[in-house]
Amino acid sequence: MSEIIKLVHGAGGVETQKIIKELIANFTLRKVKNGTGIDELDDSALIPISKDEYLAITMDSYTVNPIFFPGGDIGKLAACGTINDVAVMGAKPIAILDSIVVEEGFPKDTLLRIMSSFRRVIEKEKIALIGGDFKVMPKGSLDKIIISTVGVGIVKKKNLLTDFNVKPGDKIIVSGSVGEHGTVILALQLGLDLGNLKSDCDTVTRIIEVAQQIGGIHAAKDPTRGGLAMALNEFAQKSKVTIVIDEEKIPIKEEVRSCTEMLGVDPLALACEGRVVLAVDKEKAEDIVKVLRKEGYTEATIIGEVTNEEPGLVLLRSKVGGLRILEPPLGEIVPRIC
Repeated sequence: MSEIIKLVHGAGGVETQKIIKELIANFTLRKVKNGTGIDELDDSALIPISKDEYLAITMDSYTVNPIFFPGGDIGKLAACGTINDVAVMGAKPIAILDSIVVEEGFPKDTLLRIMSSFRRVIEKEKIALIGGDFKVMPKGSLDKIIISTVGVGIVKKKNLLTDFNVKPGDKIIVSGSVGEHGTVILALQLGLDLGNLKSDCDTVTRIIEVAQQIGGIHAAKDPTRGGLAMALNEFAQKSKVTIVIDEEKIPIKEEVRSCTEMLGVDPLALACEGRVVLAVDKEKAEDIVKVLRKEGYTEATIIGEVTNEEPGLVLLRSKVGGLRILEPPLGEIVPRIC
């Protein structure tokens, strides 16, 4: 009997990595010239356009349920998510394309509201909408709306950031508290009271800009599907290093902690949509945190360091000093989170 595709294959964890590798296995042209492509599976692919610049390109689809949530909606999410995947490469986002598919009977005013959110984000970031597509599916063949996007940016080679350049001795910084977006979506899907909790959905361009002004950044990633746990494991596996994280230093809002404890979910595996994880030179780490906090990212924190003792592993140090492996997420944590 043929294996079927399940929701878990799109959850952003180990199963997603496995299915992607199977889908791309037989493609022979996997990058352009000396750029990067599907072998690296970074947040954006890179195409050389001059001796000192790359074009950074990313593509994503957004199917979040519900489509409106505290802190944003599918339009804002699509714009921020795409911009962020370009920004964490060290690139300046310059253009975006969108493809919108809606179900027959979808309210026009709702669609306009969603696109208004999308427009506000890209105009604030001074990014051009240069093209796209629009389709309608028969009623019942699609759940409301799907937005797919392509983001384009330009990065100088001297400013390039990847997720496979983490170095022993680096410090790990997270730009803010984690797990909010995933907790909000999970709580809404289960009909739970959110209190004042909102999604962290936002662009991270300013975070990257501020950090690069200080310098010493070796790698950057936005911890979306799979959360902080997946982002750190990708750092460790791609760079062949060990990352040791101090559990008590990870900023987590009390509302997130309470909700995830009640549901038995690890907040470190829940998506963020406005945070960055940085691996930076240890001499620059304190300065980066200080400047980020001054800029309003008040929960920016150094949460760990990089060694080479157990390459490919992420270790979590507990409050009492014990170590455990922080595994990449397995299974279906929150379906249709982004």
